[in-house]
Amino acid sequence: MPLKSLNYFIIAMMLGFALLVLIFSGFLEFPSVSSSIPSVIDSKLEVKGSPDPFRSLLGAFKKWDSEVGCAQFKEKHKAKGFPTNGSSSSLQDVDGSVDCGAMKMDHVSILVKGWTWIPDNLDNLYSCRCGLSCLWTKSSVLADKPDAMLFETTRPPSQLPLHPHTNLYSVIVMNEKIHVLNIFCFTLVILIFLFYTTGFLALHFLTGISSYVCKRRKGDPLRVYMDLEAGRKRSGFEDIFIGYHAKDDVQSTYAGALFHNNRNYHLSAFKNNDTLVYWSSSRCLSHRNQLAESLLTMLPHHSFGKCLNNVGGLDMALVLYPECANDANSAPKWWDHLHCAMSHYKFVLAIENTATESYVTEKLFYALDAGAVPIYFGAPNVWDFLPPNSIIDGTKFSSMEELASYVKTLANDPVAYAEYHAWRRCGVLANYGKARAASLDTLPCRLCEAVSRKSGRNARTM
Repeated sequence: MPLKSLNYFIIAMMLGFALLVLIFSGFLEFPSVSSSIPSVIDSKLEVKGSPDPFRSLLGAFKKWDSEVGCAQFKEKHKAKGFPTNGSSSSLQDVDGSVDCGAMKMDHVSILVKGWTWIPDNLDNLYSCRCGLSCLWTKSSVLADKPDAMLFETTRPPSQLPLHPHTNLYSVIVMNEKIHVLNIFCFTLVILIFLFYTTGFLALHFLTGISSYVCKRRKGDPLRVYMDLEAGRKRSGFEDIFIGYHAKDDVQSTYAGALFHNNRNYHLSAFKNNDTLVYWSSSRCLSHRNQLAESLLTMLPHHSFGKCLNNVGGLDMALVLYPECANDANSAPKWWDHLHCAMSHYKFVLAIENTATESYVTEKLFYALDAGAVPIYFGAPNVWDFLPPNSIIDGTKFSSMEELASYVKTLANDPVAYAEYHAWRRCGVLANYGKARAASLDTLPCRLCEAVSRKSGRNARTM
């Protein structure tokens, strides 16, 4: 039976039912942060001499060079078992050997069809491994016959039959209402299950419609779905899934820099002494607020954003640090001076939305890029993504009081504080190099390689 003959009342009922399922089935996920703190590991600092509430970061580096130095730092962390080149099951080996014989195409085009934050400056024609060329673009003119279509956060549409007289096709494809089609196919799956359990006679009819409407046909572009949120889920309609976890088809970590290259990277050489900690959050999750408040009440801090704000309102960073203005001729945005503002503080509090394996986000990497020391609460395997001695893992302290005491002591010890920057100055990256290599920065070539291995449009259907 052709789609155009379906009763519109039945379609409306199915769409309405799908909306209810989306709300009550856990399709929408609201992550939270666990505030439990395990026992402390090496949280005590050996104070040498009287406290030195230093301000000059370069002065701290100079003292560290004379008392410790890179040779001792490298030997110390080699003895602790940190890999020199980085290896971790939490990261895909994107720099390893590649089987060029598995490549079935020498050119791949990716059309970024649905996105929220993928940067425009990622658009390019890339030269990748094995002689593969890769066109990554948001332009349907440049990629008029894409080998794959990428949908980030926006779920990919299920495939429709190419019948020009089908009303549903006209409504959805011509107007690009892809969410409606997702709901349509999702509803079919749910109704098939319900009708199967009740023995309804329409089972075979709905199964046929679902297979006909939702299945990608050979010759059509591959559908790629990208979800980097904590509760990442496959859409069920994609051929390739991109997520932050090593078990996903293609991994994309948050450790890259391409999506914020246009920001002000003026970094301060002097750190605040009267205000030690920077924190900014505008998504006020109750668990995260409670965790932040329990620590920040014991430390001098500036809280920007909407949550626990103590700087007199929003957009106050440029009032405190006018030198951080990115462009005097345009209205400031919170992100264009973020790194500059962070750089004035010795510490940045970084709390993930939820503590999930491998979910290590920009909250931590921004602080590292800004030359501050992150105080981190989040992924239990966070060290699989980081250089040695680069963060303060808040979960390793037995109490917030102990953590606050450690931070205060560290703030008055230039040599101990400088050691948290030694990885960068001495080139001891460990797994951080792998995390950068598996980030958004390298995603175009890695995705094109995956599409090539599947033969692009000639790939087997789902």
